[in-house]
Amino acid sequence: MRATFHILICSILLSVLTSSLDAQFHLFGPRKPKPTPQPVRKASEFISRQAPTKVNQSLLKQATPDNTRIVVSIPKQRAYLMIDDKIVADGPISSGRRGHESPTGHLHVLEKDPNHHSNLYGDFVDGSGRTVRGGVSARIDSAPSGTHFAGAPMRWFLRLTEEGVGMHVGILPGYPASHGCIRQSADGAKLFYDYTKVGTTVDVGDY
Repeated sequence: MRATFHILICSILLSVLTSSLDAQFHLFGPRKPKPTPQPVRKASEFISRQAPTKVNQSLLKQATPDNTRIVVSIPKQRAYLMIDDKIVADGPISSGRRGHESPTGHLHVLEKDPNHHSNLYGDFVDGSGRTVRGGVSARIDSAPSGTHFAGAPMRWFLRLTEEGVGMHVGILPGYPASHGCIRQSADGAKLFYDYTKVGTTVDVGDY
């Protein structure tokens, strides 16, 4: 009986010791490697989501500033240069974000300026041209001492409203992100600029 009891006690102690060693091995021993975190996506990857400007070369040969019109689709974030109902060019845009939505409806090109600068949004720069504060509003922000306001560049600008909203070259993140203007890629903005005139119709909406 005593021998049986002794064997039982030894078995229990051996079991406890084995469990303790196993726990320590998991606690202090090699661990499974942590999954590698996904790298932060670059802005260029979001831009690449949008298909680049597509041009129908045969229709482009027929296009003139007198026979074209522009259609801007807010849901699709695309702009179309058209002759009647035929698409001459189709390019990505970024329209106004929430709270700064782009105006919709039947608009017209009021002005063309190849080297336009915003009179509302831009940077405060010092005498040497160094940016002291970027992304400011001349209407809201006050210029730090020794600086002046420099309007953001808006290449190939087509003005659509008296308030200054227009189509121009800008950053295209793949979603509405502007203060109301309709941003385009450099090649798209240049093409639309070349094949339109003051008075060209621009329909903006849920197309």
